Amino acid sequence: MPDANNADFPSLLEAAVKFAKSAGADAADAIIGRNLSLSVGERLGKREKLTRSEDQDMGLRVFVGKRQAIVSSSDFSRAAVEELANRAVAMAKVVPEDPYCGLADASEITKAPLKLDILDQKEPSEAELTALVRAAEEAARAVKGVTNSNGADAGWGRTEVAMLASNGFYGSYGLTHSGVSVSVLAGEGTGMESDYDYSSAVYFSDLTDPVQLGRTAGERAVRRLNPRKVQTEKVPVVFDPRVSNSIIGHLLSAINGASIARGTSFLKDKMGEQIFAAGIDIVEDPHRPRGLRSMPFDGEGLATRRQALIEDGVLKTWILDCRSARQLGLKSTANAQRGSSSPPSPGVSNVHMAKGKVSRDALLKDIQRGLYVTDMMGSAVNGVTGDYSRGAYGFWIENGELTYPVSEVTIAGNLKDMFKAITLADDLEFRYSVNAPTLRIDGMTLAGA
Repeated sequence: MPDANNADFPSLLEAAVKFAKSAGADAADAIIGRNLSLSVGERLGKREKLTRSEDQDMGLRVFVGKRQAIVSSSDFSRAAVEELANRAVAMAKVVPEDPYCGLADASEITKAPLKLDILDQKEPSEAELTALVRAAEEAARAVKGVTNSNGADAGWGRTEVAMLASNGFYGSYGLTHSGVSVSVLAGEGTGMESDYDYSSAVYFSDLTDPVQLGRTAGERAVRRLNPRKVQTEKVPVVFDPRVSNSIIGHLLSAINGASIARGTSFLKDKMGEQIFAAGIDIVEDPHRPRGLRSMPFDGEGLATRRQALIEDGVLKTWILDCRSARQLGLKSTANAQRGSSSPPSPGVSNVHMAKGKVSRDALLKDIQRGLYVTDMMGSAVNGVTGDYSRGAYGFWIENGELTYPVSEVTIAGNLKDMFKAITLADDLEFRYSVNAPTLRIDGMTLAGA
């Protein structure tokens, strides 16, 4: 695969934009993505999957006045690229006008994208990936009480991205991703329970030890055996770090510029207001070294930057691309994301909620009755009102201690109240693209038996 800086990227993109302008476009941009991946999977010690793939795609977006069209192709031949441009311009001439569409202004684009630490030069072999899945599953199956396996998977991928636009922007970067996961079952018959663990990293060497992952998955599955139901009541709910980031996810949806512009967010009138408890900070950091979603520029060629979404509990910004920013009379926050066959839309890179000042044990200590959530399922979250209802699994808290497993419970509240009731532990780890420490929310409603 060519390096991200190989000369064929800019020449292909430049040709596509030139063809579009010649066909009648007023402006255009083009993006190329090339992907290489390898994955393996085993179950009960036997190979179930071995996949290697390579693909490439070019997306071309053209503007004729205030009309835009987007086309894509995996054929990079000159004739195909010229036909792609002609087809895109023909489409743009007949679609409805969009008063907010258009490229970023030339004054906004970055001229020198940062070089980030997001590309691992090591390409693991099939044997190395197989060793990971085998070690993870064997460790999980060795846990007393584990009776079966859903299998283990490991994979590696490399993506090269390049983009060029008629406003003068050109940028490219490469990024890698490695991962390993394992899932097993404990118990027998209708009383079986399953659980999992996984690790994702930009660098293959940063993956969690597969033996540790397997052991954790097995122990979690065994702990889930013989769950009980609970009565309906209002109690404190504590979210484990592997699910606490879902609370940030609901915030990100609510401050997405597209939702704000449509007026369909429960936070649409809350800019500059205290929506979390004082002391809570939520940060987007697209430049985090080896961050799973780090990127030097956004999908419209603007330089990405670290920014506070929530500072001391106060909402500081919307998540904006150029289109949503124009609708709101604001400037883009460099949060445009796009693929080859769709226009840019607002999205985020690496986001985390800053850690609190107390340990997880201290967070639990004064809870007489409550729920510790380790898994969630389903979602009935109303983005307009903030009403929240989700199925959950976890452990009952009694006198500050985790006791028996709990299943078939629904936790409910309203996100506006939940945000203000959050208390944080100090156990933040960067394992995902969105990260949060253990967090506690008092006064939530449990709908049980």
